[in-house]
Amino acid sequence: MRAVADRVGVTPMALYPHIGSKDALLDGLVDRLLAEFLPDAPGLEEFRSSPWPDRLRAIGHGTRDLAQRHPAVFRVLFSRPAVTADAVRVVDLIYQVLLDAGVADAEVPRLERLVTTFCMGFALSEIHGRFDARQVVTRSERGRIAPGSVPAHDRLGPLLDLAPDIDSEYDRDLDDLVAMVAATAAS
Repeated sequence: MRAVADRVGVTPMALYPHIGSKDALLDGLVDRLLAEFLPDAPGLEEFRSSPWPDRLRAIGHGTRDLAQRHPAVFRVLFSRPAVTADAVRVVDLIYQVLLDAGVADAEVPRLERLVTTFCMGFALSEIHGRFDARQVVTRSERGRIAPGSVPAHDRLGPLLDLAPDIDSEYDRDLDDLVAMVAATAAS
Protein backbone atom coordinates (compact mmCIF):
# COMPACT_ATOMS: atom_id res chain seq x y z
CA MET A 1 0.00 0.00 0.00
CA ARG A 2 2.90 2.36 0.73
CA ALA A 3 4.44 1.78 -2.68
CA VAL A 4 1.15 2.44 -4.44
CA ALA A 5 0.52 5.54 -2.31
CA ASP A 6 4.00 6.85 -3.06
CA ARG A 7 3.47 6.29 -6.76
CA VAL A 8 0.21 8.24 -6.87
CA GLY A 9 1.40 10.91 -4.44
CA VAL A 10 -0.86 10.29 -1.44
CA THR A 11 -0.55 8.75 1.99
CA PRO A 12 -1.31 5.04 2.39
CA MET A 13 -4.35 5.86 4.51
CA ALA A 14 -5.78 7.96 1.67
CA LEU A 15 -5.98 4.80 -0.49
CA TYR A 16 -8.20 2.78 1.82
CA PRO A 17 -11.48 4.60 1.03
CA HIS A 18 -10.86 3.88 -2.67
CA ILE A 19 -9.37 0.40 -2.49
CA GLY A 20 -10.62 -1.01 0.79
CA SER A 21 -7.70 -3.22 1.77
CA LYS A 22 -4.42 -4.69 0.62
CA ASP A 23 -6.32 -7.86 -0.35
CA ALA A 24 -8.69 -5.81 -2.50
CA LEU A 25 -5.69 -4.14 -4.17
CA LEU A 26 -4.11 -7.54 -4.92
CA ASP A 27 -7.42 -8.94 -6.19
CA GLY A 28 -7.69 -5.89 -8.45
CA LEU A 29 -4.19 -6.59 -9.76
CA VAL A 30 -5.15 -10.20 -10.52
CA ASP A 31 -8.31 -8.99 -12.25
CA ARG A 32 -6.34 -6.49 -14.33
CA LEU A 33 -3.75 -9.09 -15.35
CA LEU A 34 -6.33 -11.66 -16.32
CA ALA A 35 -8.45 -9.10 -18.16
CA GLU A 36 -5.49 -8.87 -20.57
CA PHE A 37 -5.63 -12.61 -20.99
CA LEU A 38 -9.25 -12.64 -22.13
CA PRO A 39 -9.90 -12.20 -25.85
CA ASP A 40 -12.20 -9.36 -26.92
CA ALA A 41 -15.80 -10.24 -27.83
CA PRO A 42 -15.19 -11.23 -31.51
CA GLY A 43 -11.97 -12.99 -30.51
CA LEU A 44 -13.76 -14.79 -27.70
CA GLU A 45 -16.30 -16.30 -30.09
CA GLU A 46 -13.51 -17.38 -32.43
CA PHE A 47 -11.65 -18.86 -29.46
CA ARG A 48 -14.72 -20.79 -28.28
CA SER A 49 -15.33 -22.23 -31.74
CA SER A 50 -11.77 -23.56 -32.08
CA PRO A 51 -11.03 -27.23 -31.40
CA TRP A 52 -10.33 -27.85 -27.71
CA PRO A 53 -6.65 -28.83 -28.21
CA ASP A 54 -6.01 -25.50 -29.96
CA ARG A 55 -7.73 -23.66 -27.12
CA LEU A 56 -5.67 -25.49 -24.50
CA ARG A 57 -2.47 -24.61 -26.34
CA ALA A 58 -3.64 -20.97 -26.70
CA ILE A 59 -4.21 -20.82 -22.94
CA GLY A 60 -0.70 -22.14 -22.38
CA HIS A 61 0.85 -19.62 -24.74
CA GLY A 62 -1.30 -16.83 -23.35
CA THR A 63 -0.08 -17.60 -19.83
CA ARG A 64 3.53 -17.52 -20.93
CA ASP A 65 3.01 -14.27 -22.86
CA LEU A 66 1.32 -12.66 -19.86
CA ALA A 67 4.28 -13.58 -17.65
CA GLN A 68 6.74 -12.12 -20.13
CA ARG A 69 4.77 -8.86 -20.38
CA HIS A 70 4.43 -8.51 -16.58
CA PRO A 71 7.32 -10.33 -14.91
CA ALA A 72 7.30 -8.14 -11.81
CA VAL A 73 3.69 -8.95 -10.87
CA PHE A 74 3.02 -12.33 -12.48
CA ARG A 75 3.82 -14.13 -9.22
CA VAL A 76 0.67 -12.67 -7.61
CA LEU A 77 -1.40 -15.14 -9.67
CA PHE A 78 0.03 -17.93 -7.49
CA SER A 79 -0.98 -16.24 -4.27
CA ARG A 80 -4.57 -15.17 -4.96
CA PRO A 81 -7.66 -17.29 -5.52
CA ALA A 82 -9.65 -16.72 -8.71
CA VAL A 83 -12.43 -14.62 -7.16
CA THR A 84 -12.60 -11.55 -9.36
CA ALA A 85 -14.87 -11.41 -12.39
CA ASP A 86 -12.11 -11.70 -14.99
CA ALA A 87 -10.31 -14.41 -13.01
CA VAL A 88 -13.52 -16.46 -12.91
CA ARG A 89 -14.00 -15.91 -16.67
CA VAL A 90 -10.48 -17.21 -17.40
CA VAL A 91 -10.97 -20.28 -15.23
CA ASP A 92 -14.34 -20.84 -16.91
CA LEU A 93 -12.62 -20.87 -20.32
CA ILE A 94 -10.34 -23.61 -19.05
CA TYR A 95 -13.23 -25.56 -17.55
CA GLN A 96 -15.03 -25.35 -20.89
CA VAL A 97 -11.98 -26.61 -22.78
CA LEU A 98 -11.80 -29.61 -20.47
CA LEU A 99 -15.54 -30.28 -20.73
CA ASP A 100 -15.35 -30.01 -24.53
CA ALA A 101 -12.49 -32.52 -24.47
CA GLY A 102 -14.89 -34.97 -22.81
CA VAL A 103 -13.39 -34.86 -19.33
CA ALA A 104 -15.85 -36.06 -16.68
CA ASP A 105 -17.25 -33.22 -14.57
CA ALA A 106 -15.68 -34.62 -11.39
CA GLU A 107 -12.21 -34.50 -12.98
CA VAL A 108 -12.43 -30.95 -14.40
CA PRO A 109 -11.37 -29.02 -11.24
CA ARG A 110 -8.35 -31.28 -10.71
CA LEU A 111 -7.21 -31.00 -14.33
CA GLU A 112 -7.74 -27.23 -14.33
CA ARG A 113 -5.39 -26.97 -11.34
CA LEU A 114 -2.86 -29.22 -13.05
CA VAL A 115 -2.96 -27.26 -16.33
CA THR A 116 -2.80 -23.82 -14.73
CA THR A 117 -0.10 -24.82 -12.26
CA PHE A 118 2.03 -26.24 -15.08
CA CYS A 119 1.56 -23.20 -17.34
CA MET A 120 2.09 -20.62 -14.59
CA GLY A 121 4.97 -22.56 -13.03
CA PHE A 122 6.78 -22.88 -16.35
CA ALA A 123 6.25 -19.21 -17.10
CA LEU A 124 7.40 -18.15 -13.63
CA SER A 125 10.49 -20.36 -13.86
CA GLU A 126 11.29 -18.86 -17.24
CA ILE A 127 10.91 -15.19 -16.26
CA HIS A 128 13.01 -15.72 -13.14
CA GLY A 129 15.89 -17.29 -15.07
CA ARG A 130 15.62 -20.98 -14.30
CA PHE A 131 15.31 -21.87 -17.98
CA ASP A 132 17.73 -19.29 -19.35
CA ALA A 133 19.48 -21.03 -22.26
CA ARG A 134 22.41 -18.61 -21.90
CA GLN A 135 23.09 -19.91 -18.40
CA VAL A 136 23.33 -23.67 -18.85
CA VAL A 137 24.97 -25.23 -15.81
CA THR A 138 27.35 -27.84 -17.19
CA ARG A 139 28.27 -31.04 -15.40
CA SER A 140 31.58 -29.55 -14.32
CA GLU A 141 29.70 -26.68 -12.62
CA ARG A 142 27.25 -28.87 -10.73
CA GLY A 143 27.83 -30.01 -7.18
CA ARG A 144 31.13 -31.75 -6.63
CA ILE A 145 29.92 -35.31 -6.34
CA ALA A 146 32.03 -38.40 -6.70
CA PRO A 147 31.81 -39.98 -10.18
CA GLY A 148 29.32 -42.81 -10.22
CA SER A 149 27.31 -41.52 -7.25
CA VAL A 150 24.74 -39.83 -9.49
CA PRO A 151 24.24 -42.44 -12.21
CA ALA A 152 21.34 -40.72 -13.95
CA HIS A 153 23.35 -37.49 -14.25
CA ASP A 154 26.31 -39.47 -15.54
CA ARG A 155 24.17 -41.15 -18.17
CA LEU A 156 22.39 -37.93 -19.24
CA GLY A 157 25.47 -35.71 -18.96
CA PRO A 158 25.93 -34.84 -22.63
CA LEU A 159 22.22 -33.97 -22.90
CA LEU A 160 22.26 -31.91 -19.71
CA ASP A 161 25.11 -29.78 -21.09
CA LEU A 162 23.04 -28.67 -24.10
CA ALA A 163 21.19 -25.36 -24.09
CA PRO A 164 17.49 -26.15 -24.23
CA ASP A 165 15.20 -24.78 -26.92
CA ILE A 166 12.61 -23.52 -24.46
CA ASP A 167 10.05 -22.54 -27.10
CA SER A 168 10.06 -26.01 -28.67
CA GLU A 169 10.12 -27.68 -25.28
CA TYR A 170 7.08 -25.69 -24.13
CA ASP A 171 5.20 -26.60 -27.31
CA ARG A 172 5.97 -30.29 -26.69
CA ASP A 173 4.89 -29.93 -23.06
CA LEU A 174 1.57 -28.46 -24.19
CA ASP A 175 1.18 -31.37 -26.62
CA ASP A 176 1.76 -33.71 -23.66
CA LEU A 177 -0.92 -31.86 -21.68
CA VAL A 178 -3.34 -32.23 -24.59
CA ALA A 179 -2.58 -35.97 -24.76
CA MET A 180 -3.03 -36.30 -20.98
CA VAL A 181 -6.40 -34.50 -21.10
CA ALA A 182 -7.49 -36.73 -24.00
CA ALA A 183 -6.40 -39.85 -22.10
CA THR A 184 -8.25 -38.70 -18.97
CA ALA A 185 -11.37 -38.03 -21.03
CA ALA A 186 -11.13 -41.49 -22.59
CA SER A 187 -10.77 -43.29 -19.26
